[in-house]
Amino acid sequence: MLISVVLPSRLAPIDASATEGRWFVERALDCIERQTVLGDGHRIEAVIGVDRGQGSRAVARLGARARVVEAATAGQAQALNAAASAIQGDFVAFLEDDDWWDDDYLAFALQALQQVDFVSSTQLERTPDGTILRIFDYPTPSSWVMRRAVWDAVGGFDPDYRWHLDSDWLGRLREQGARRLHFVEATAPITLNEIGESRLQLAYLVRFARDKLQLARHTRFLPLVTRTVHPGSGMARIRTDPQLRDESQREYARLQQRFGALPY
Repeated sequence: MLISVVLPSRLAPIDASATEGRWFVERALDCIERQTVLGDGHRIEAVIGVDRGQGSRAVARLGARARVVEAATAGQAQALNAAASAIQGDFVAFLEDDDWWDDDYLAFALQALQQVDFVSSTQLERTPDGTILRIFDYPTPSSWVMRRAVWDAVGGFDPDYRWHLDSDWLGRLREQGARRLHFVEATAPITLNEIGESRLQLAYLVRFARDKLQLARHTRFLPLVTRTVHPGSGMARIRTDPQLRDESQREYARLQQRFGALPY
């Protein structure tokens, strides 16, 4: 069984002050290569989407660790769609290059996909130096694992969205009626009554997906996905730049109009 992992990458170093230091995407590939499903009859292909003109640089550095696909134009949606157009797997997963998975994440996800169509997870947010910030319950693409048929039915990312293309995609996923499972840590609340006001994003997710979603505790006390929060990330830039914040709000308004709510 082949699992295709799609990674958009700017080929940036983890240490921004070191122009030739280790790249984020190299760390992400490390976690893919550690996945325990590889010892259980599964194969994984990593497909990296890069901006036009960056392909030869990526191939020279990464070699046979991944296939590299150049997007025709710059942009996250374009890089994601370019890489996704080249996948060959029976299952599809996404991983932002500055995030990483627990070694058992794909094992947990594939087990769940025996009963559902799409899996996501909460994430542990950390700074580049390792400081833990919080648990983040929004189902970011770095936690998505699905059957190939689900990806094909929903289609690629909309390049008209600069900041919230993932929310648009989740809205279209709900329109397809896909059965979803969202992993939370072993001690997390899993009913609306238990969640209350303690995890508002989690409560919103349950309400948005309604009867198509189940929350499932795994056996770890921390989330299975780690998300890096740094000044160069899109959300950080939106918080500090009024013009980008206005762009973000316009996209939110478009999502509200299309789906009746912000898709989770």
